[in-house]
Amino acid sequence: MKISKELKTGVITIAAIGLLIAGVNFLKGKSFLGGDDEYYAYFSNSGQLAPASAVTLNGVVIGSVQTVEYVAGNDSLHKVLVAFNVTKDNIKFSKGTVVEIGSLDLFSKGIMLHMSSDISNGYHKSGDTLAGVVAQDMMGQIQSYADPLSKKVSGALTSIDKMVNGVSAFWDTTASSELEGSLKEIKIAIKRFGNAAEEIEVMVRDEKIKLSHILSNVETITFNLKKSNESVKKIVGNVEQLTDDLVTSDFKGVITNAKNTLASINTILETANTGEGTLGKLLGDETLYNELVNTNKELQNLVNDIQVHPERYIHFSVLGAKTKGVPLTTSEEKKLRKLLDSIP
Repeated sequence: MKISKELKTGVITIAAIGLLIAGVNFLKGKSFLGGDDEYYAYFSNSGQLAPASAVTLNGVVIGSVQTVEYVAGNDSLHKVLVAFNVTKDNIKFSKGTVVEIGSLDLFSKGIMLHMSSDISNGYHKSGDTLAGVVAQDMMGQIQSYADPLSKKVSGALTSIDKMVNGVSAFWDTTASSELEGSLKEIKIAIKRFGNAAEEIEVMVRDEKIKLSHILSNVETITFNLKKSNESVKKIVGNVEQLTDDLVTSDFKGVITNAKNTLASINTILETANTGEGTLGKLLGDETLYNELVNTNKELQNLVNDIQVHPERYIHFSVLGAKTKGVPLTTSEEKKLRKLLDSIP
């Protein structure tokens, strides 16, 4: 079969167009046949990111940056929109994945994907917009470390400068004169310390003899105590024997006697309560009480009658006259008068 020149030309043209498209896709970082997933992310600045930069996941290149565009927002928040694709198959990003612009090495910038471990919210689809952050570049990190260090160095230099100025001021003429005066005072103080040391040495030498006598007296007292040791032992032995005698005394017998005495008293009280014996009759018989009351009453009446009519009981003789009454002797009259005087 003979192929015409026109067919050959058409086939070559189509192949050339296909190769051109594939080459363009390759140069753009896309697959040869296209159809890659594409995602977007907004950033506060580009971080010097350029199109065709690598997109990595756990250090593995899975795509490339397609476009980096400046977007003016209506709320005066101007941002940078970055579009990137994923050329690897079967890669899904869980919702919450963060897109970070940072340094991939010392010379190139790229995108690093930090996938969220929480898959409960599902996965992003092609065309979704992910959260974006810009990492601090190497120069920024160096500057963040260098700024505090430079401040500390500056402060240290200032302190050193102040110290140098202080030392310079110290060694001027006035300071030298003050230093010389201080050295003289130190010298005088050292001399006084030397004199004091000599006086202490003399005092120790003088008191050494007294200390020797004191130690000798202490030794004598110790020797006397040692000689008196036997007497002390005897005294302690006597005290110990006296204590043993007190401990071994017949306390049991004394307690037994006291117990028997209390038992006897209880027996007597029980007998009196039952009305037995003389004491019981005195406590329980009201007849004796009534007789004592009557006797006391009659005795009181008698005393009252004697006070009113003493002539009935006492014989008085006035000028030979005789009074009727009971004749009493002299001793009986004295006793009766003493009784009458004692009654209130």
